[in-house]
Amino acid sequence: MHRIISTPASKFRQFRRLRSGHTPITAASDDKHASHILLWRYQILDPDSEFVAYWNRVFLVTSLLALFIDPLYFFLPTVGGPACLTADPKLSIFLTVLRTFADLFYVLHMVMKFRTAFVAPNSRIVGRGDLVMDPRQIAMRYLKSDFVIDLAATIPLPQIVIWLVIPASRGKKSDHANNTLALFVLIQYVPRLFLIFPLNQRIQKTTGVIAKTPWIGAAYNLILYMLASHVTGATWYLSSIGRQFNCWKSQCQLENRSHSLTCLPSFLDCNSLNLPERQFWLNITRVITKCDAKSKINIKYKFGMFADAFLNDVVTTSFKERYFYCLWWGLRNLSSYGQNLDTTTYLLETLFCIVLCIAGLVLFSLLIGNMQTYLQSMTARVDEWRIRKRDTEEWMRHRQLPQNLQERVRRFVQYKWLATRGVDEEAILLSLPLDLRREIQHHLCLSLVRRVPFFSQMDDQLLDAICERLVSSLSTQGTYIFQEDDPVDEMLFIIRGTLESSTTNGGRYGFFNSITLRPGDFCGEELLTWALLPTSTLNLPASTRTVKAITEVEAFALKAEDLKFVASQFKRLHSKKLQHAFRYYSQQWRTWSSCFIQAAWRKHQKRKATRELLIKEGIYYMADPEIEESSGHGKNYNNLGATFLASRFAKNTKKGNAKIQDSDPVPQLFKPHEPDFSRDHDHV
Repeated sequence: MHRIISTPASKFRQFRRLRSGHTPITAASDDKHASHILLWRYQILDPDSEFVAYWNRVFLVTSLLALFIDPLYFFLPTVGGPACLTADPKLSIFLTVLRTFADLFYVLHMVMKFRTAFVAPNSRIVGRGDLVMDPRQIAMRYLKSDFVIDLAATIPLPQIVIWLVIPASRGKKSDHANNTLALFVLIQYVPRLFLIFPLNQRIQKTTGVIAKTPWIGAAYNLILYMLASHVTGATWYLSSIGRQFNCWKSQCQLENRSHSLTCLPSFLDCNSLNLPERQFWLNITRVITKCDAKSKINIKYKFGMFADAFLNDVVTTSFKERYFYCLWWGLRNLSSYGQNLDTTTYLLETLFCIVLCIAGLVLFSLLIGNMQTYLQSMTARVDEWRIRKRDTEEWMRHRQLPQNLQERVRRFVQYKWLATRGVDEEAILLSLPLDLRREIQHHLCLSLVRRVPFFSQMDDQLLDAICERLVSSLSTQGTYIFQEDDPVDEMLFIIRGTLESSTTNGGRYGFFNSITLRPGDFCGEELLTWALLPTSTLNLPASTRTVKAITEVEAFALKAEDLKFVASQFKRLHSKKLQHAFRYYSQQWRTWSSCFIQAAWRKHQKRKATRELLIKEGIYYMADPEIEESSGHGKNYNNLGATFLASRFAKNTKKGNAKIQDSDPVPQLFKPHEPDFSRDHDHV
């Protein structure tokens, strides 16, 4: 909605105080209605407000419709019988209603100009300038500048001519439906046409463009060209009627000079069709024969470029048929610059052809240039991408890259185009103010970041700080995002696609662990541990895993410096709750814990098996009778021998366990580094 800039009247200031709450409002519904009237009466509109911009677009559309309506008056005269002209009464009523409706918008536009502020010329030194909000100054400025042109465009001249001038002059001049009406319409058409140009400039100054989309811009230029064709065809039709009437009038004058017949000017009006004297004159006159364009016998009058209107019976058909034929005639000759026209030496006809040729050349060039500009803007991104793709192909061939690398480059270029359509999102965001950029990042990233289980444990303020620093990251199939033992410079949060994360524990023989990362998972957690350490060095941490894209991956990346900033600014990141969440969702911690549990379980199973074997071997030596008889000693000696054998077996078993432990297929991993959370124990 529009906003109120100034309220100079005392009544309106009182009404504003009532609305602001300084005085209780106890008026009835009639008083409220009067207050709304005062609100509209004393308000001043901002020229750059949304309401004024919307009204300018509406008035531009109605102005174009009005420019289409005015030339329709040229189709009112038609040949209604032999050697007579008439006006179409139904078309007159229809055009009067349309024209009156269009005139109301011109009146409203004048009212809007009386209530729209303007920028003081002497204040345009720096910035936009100061708005002049005094209604008296606004009115004086408007009366001295555009008021006369707007008033000339608003006066309903065609309605006055049709319903007042023509009936008053009926019977005096038979060509009233031709010359008088055309004169007034053409006079008023000039100011209405000139209103379009400052209106276009005002819309471009406020919104930057006339059309919001390239298709609308191309259609707008095409409509302007069709308007020129419409005016050309209507003028050609009216000139054809005038050419026919001039022939009848000249032949009437010849008959009156010869004194053989009496040809009255009223005979050329179809209102005199039923007069007896006209019927008598019609039977003996040669006006119709000599002014018939279809007749090839003894015709001296040359119709020139207007002959098609009579050869094709355009002047005697219905309104729809003659309108579309004249529109096609104007469009064809305006596009061909009038090259196919067969003209005579008649001066006005020659001047009309010259104007038609020049106007067609200029308008057609403008149409092609503007439409090409608008349509090329639709494919500008595609053309830039095609040129960049061609340059990439030439560069790869020049550098003689292997075919597998070339294919990977092609896949990445294609995938980036499908994901971004050639738009540099980072450049767009950097050109915006900080608060607006923060809100956009919040809208784009917050819901996606919340899908990450580790981030779901954080509050909104911390998530906003993280979202502000996230950047988009794209990876094609087969791309290695991290290599084991390489520095980790970013933390990646997966939005779409799958990744394979594997490790060999520093290249240890016989060890391999692999997992699949899906949307909601993250990788590069070594960087988070490094950022949370209070004594972290400048050297980036080494990756403990190799991360490879299985499919096309879209993700958000958090750079090392941004993560370090977030960790240093927000102490809430140092909490036991986040520590446990990080351990639970970290693939590095998961791998270490699974290997630790598996190794402990196997060690427990081996110790259990050793204990059971020791018990069985001891019982065997103590219960064997042959060993007891061959010894030849007593019971004490048997107990001593059994004890000796048991100790010897235990010693051998211990050596075997040591060998088995050295060849353990599940080696122990080093425990991942963990940040110091001691500073925040009190808050847990």
